[in-house]
Amino acid sequence: DAKAKDHIRRTVLHLAAQGGNEAMVQLLVDKGADAKARDEFGVTVLHSAAGGGNEAVVRLLVGRGADINAKTQDGET
Repeated sequence: DAKAKDHIRRTVLHLAAQGGNEAMVQLLVDKGADAKARDEFGVTVLHSAAGGGNEAVVRLLVGRGADINAKTQDGET
């Protein structure tokens, strides 16, 4: 399920982005996963990709509408 969430509302897309799995991120987004999804702390999929140092995934997500100015609950971008 491309829209499934864990106990802190992270999606499969968060995990794929953090791990740098570009092919999986592409597949999930193509299957309807939300590129703007946030977990319970306000961490976006884009934050997860950037935190994992995954430049290709960051570019892919930005191209799919991820908000480059999104802030977490702590005000981090």
